[in-house]
Amino acid sequence: MFAALLTTILFSLSAVTATRTARMMGGTEANFWRLCIATVFLAIYAHGFGAGLSGDAFYLFILSGCIGFGLGDVTLFQALPRLGSRLTIMLVHCLAAPFAAVVEWLWLGTQLSLAEILCGAVILGGVALALAPGENPHIEPRKFSTGIFFGVLAAIGQGGGVVLSRKAYAVAAAAGQDIDGISAAYQRILGGVAIAGLCLLFVKKDFLLGNGSDGGADISTKNKWRDAGPWLVINALAGPTLGVSCYQWALKVAPAGVVLPIVALAPLVVMPFARFMEREKPSARSLLGGAVAVLGAIALALAAGRGR
Repeated sequence: MFAALLTTILFSLSAVTATRTARMMGGTEANFWRLCIATVFLAIYAHGFGAGLSGDAFYLFILSGCIGFGLGDVTLFQALPRLGSRLTIMLVHCLAAPFAAVVEWLWLGTQLSLAEILCGAVILGGVALALAPGENPHIEPRKFSTGIFFGVLAAIGQGGGVVLSRKAYAVAAAAGQDIDGISAAYQRILGGVAIAGLCLLFVKKDFLLGNGSDGGADISTKNKWRDAGPWLVINALAGPTLGVSCYQWALKVAPAGVVLPIVALAPLVVMPFARFMEREKPSARSLLGGAVAVLGAIALALAAGRGR
């Protein structure tokens, strides 16, 4: 229980610090450097105490990282500066769950129960309510629609990464190998860094946005690192390093049916962080929709736990 609560707090802190670094540096650049920092931390453990780069599932973990840390986080860092941490985390966390369930059903044959399907419908309804036109007047319409587009892609990436990780763990187990969670996170993040690096090169060559800008302030590199550097380190520690490690710790000592509903509270836990750091004042309808979506995600996790 403690590990799951700690995971939720760390993921929420990661979201608001990610929003700040994305606005300071640009989403693609901030994501790349925070993944690089996290890779160093994870590599120290994985090569010193864990599995390093070994295991039959290594390439599946790499692919999982390309989809999850790569597609998922690259687009997440484009959604954060446009929607803010509260709406982005609600959109990504809540949509990733039903997407992962559907992919796992189609690919791995994991059956969906009626309760899981209904929970998925509740999640989608809550997300639609929270993101209804006119409910977020502090965001200009064009930025809002673009943020939703990137948020949906982030949810697809994270959901797909989760399913690929489950497949990788199954391959490792079939080979009689025990890959610890931090080593798996290290193997996954290598794929994510590669994709994030390619995206950064793309942006720097003016091919993506046309003017070399990535949504961050137009300031010198020295000033940019001076202002964003501390937040970048906090984000790297709170998210892909400590957050993922606590998540794996929680799953190791407690059933998924206990852990996932707690972690699903992240969109609610992020609200006070966003209120304090981003000065956001969400509407009552937006808050209601977020609460409905989060309750749907919790119910989906509980239903999935009972059915496995």
